[in-house]
Amino acid sequence: MTTRRGFVKLAAASGLISAATPLFALSKLNVGVGTYSYHGLSIDDMVIQLNALHIREIEMSRGEFMLMHHPQDQLFRDTRAKLDRAGIRCVSYYAATLKDDQDVENAVRFAKLLGCSNITGDATGSILNRIDQRLTQEGLTFGIHNHFFPNTKFAYESPEDVLNALSTLSHTMGATADTGHFASCGYDPADAIRKLAPRLRMVHLKDVQAKGGEVNVLLGSGVAKIPEVMHELHRQKFPGLIAVEYEKEGDVDRDMVQEITFARHLA
Repeated sequence: MTTRRGFVKLAAASGLISAATPLFALSKLNVGVGTYSYHGLSIDDMVIQLNALHIREIEMSRGEFMLMHHPQDQLFRDTRAKLDRAGIRCVSYYAATLKDDQDVENAVRFAKLLGCSNITGDATGSILNRIDQRLTQEGLTFGIHNHFFPNTKFAYESPEDVLNALSTLSHTMGATADTGHFASCGYDPADAIRKLAPRLRMVHLKDVQAKGGEVNVLLGSGVAKIPEVMHELHRQKFPGLIAVEYEKEGDVDRDMVQEITFARHLA
């Protein structure tokens, strides 16, 4: 069981919390966390680590919350209560793939239970119009998420794929840009962020080892051009959440301290 005191000691020993804290207060870009980063922890332990890093906004992207795992409403209610007590706001819900009207209704209900203003996911065909209509009614926004899958062609790999899908939809519909997946698919993440600017809802800040692969590495040490991405977000004066996302199995405590510190130095 992770304790807050134990995590803070770990961070302090790394010399990173002290460096991150004052920079957070001065940050002009909004750095938060995509909670898939902590998929190996309980919700309680995740909240401990988020608080230790002074994270105040997140996207809920843990697997057990995604539509394909058929989560129950109580999971969202219980998690919302824990986040509220910790002073952490969930601004976006990662639903994954929406295939039909029931998925749309479930995603809307789950997002509202968490207190989110945005839903991230993917969909193709006529269901995109239904998402547009329904989320407009609810005052929510939607971000199409680009993705890399090895040996599989995905509907949204390039910024043009996303923009083409958005071209006939209202501004309720936008993009959640994943820098790591753009790089994995062979696209320049900074250029993708620039192209998506008019419809950009949020960013998954992620670095990967190489094009054509999905091995995550610490921000700034891979091929996703993270400094250039952050420079472009500064140019845009991007107001949305930049959610640091780190997909790795096992203990990520020390890595996440470094990830957040790096992102805040560029924010």
